[in-house]
Amino acid sequence: MQHSRPPASHQRALDWLNFFLADVRDGLGPYLAIYLLAVHHWQPASIGLVMSLAGIAALLAQTPAGALIDRTPAKRAVVVIAAVLVTGSCLLLPLLSSFGAVALTQTVSALAGSVFAPAIAAISLGITGPKAFTARVGRNETFNHAGNACSAMLAGGLAYLFGPVVVFYLMAVMTVASVLATARVPAAAIDHQLARGLVHGPGAVDQPAGFKLLLHNRTLLLFAVCCALFHLANAAMLPLVSQKLSQIDLNLATPLTSACIVAAQLVMVPMALLVGAKAEHWGRKPFLLAGFLILPLRGALYVVSDNPFWLVGVQLLDGIGAGIFGALFPIVVKDLTEGTGRFNVSLGALTAVFGLGAALSPGIAGLVVQAAGYDAAFLTLAAIAGAAFMLVLLALPETHPRTSPSSLPSPAGT
Repeated sequence: MQHSRPPASHQRALDWLNFFLADVRDGLGPYLAIYLLAVHHWQPASIGLVMSLAGIAALLAQTPAGALIDRTPAKRAVVVIAAVLVTGSCLLLPLLSSFGAVALTQTVSALAGSVFAPAIAAISLGITGPKAFTARVGRNETFNHAGNACSAMLAGGLAYLFGPVVVFYLMAVMTVASVLATARVPAAAIDHQLARGLVHGPGAVDQPAGFKLLLHNRTLLLFAVCCALFHLANAAMLPLVSQKLSQIDLNLATPLTSACIVAAQLVMVPMALLVGAKAEHWGRKPFLLAGFLILPLRGALYVVSDNPFWLVGVQLLDGIGAGIFGALFPIVVKDLTEGTGRFNVSLGALTAVFGLGAALSPGIAGLVVQAAGYDAAFLTLAAIAGAAFMLVLLALPETHPRTSPSSLPSPAGT
């Protein structure tokens, strides 16, 4: 099977799948809090607990989800079932009001949503093969960010006209569209051996390597630490900016925050395209350094001024850092696991690690705000981001397979 240049129809199907799935894969996200507060008049503590339970469930499910995608040949079916479960769980919300029922639906949604990232990565790798994977990931992220921006604008406009419940029906429309896009991806086009990180050719093995091989891969473990620090520094920045905007001008806080999210997603589109086009030629590390350097700069720039438009302008830098990181993440994991057959489980495990960093970030930032104020919190996050940048600069090697030897021993030797 040739994988150097997949047919244009396969590429377009993956494009539309990433575009429509962007609204589905994260569930309701921040709209859940708005809905529960505005419609059911829940207390903030109850809303936070529901979202925390869903977040913990998603963290715990990441690695098993990756293992499932590694093993199953029914990857398209997994995507469809997960999309239906996420949307079904959200469509039930208008019929439910008790804490237990809402918590259950959002936990199911989080568990189902954990399969999307490894499934999309696996289908893409299985269709393109490792040589064309970098360019494909760039396209995936481009259409994902474009879909997020489009759905956010639609959600904001429709919710203003018809109320917050309309967000559920928008997600249902996107789910139907993503199911149709999945059906356009031919099952026969997916090489399931390539999709899990095994390779064809002389000396290739047909069985996946043992998990000990991954645990002994120091570069993979170091990359996991870098990812965790990146999200530990990054996740709390937008919530802190939103809180500062609320203190400065409550009427401007929500529209400016929404505009910031949409604009950042639009900035991520060219960043993802750039990574997809140039990471094969320039290598991975220059992009990683650029993405990691943006983060401490953002944290430091927030303390320069309290002007709302300055804060929003600085937040737009998130589109550069997160856009680069999002596109490079599966590419680096592919580099470090190629030939092991453990690509998707490694992707899931590292997603869980940086998800833990993201989960801890708001709590740490909140404690610093309470003790020393917002400027101290931004500078603390900037210091964490600076440590992550130095780790990438000094310790993380280039992972491009043509420019550095693999850090993995041969799977045949396990």
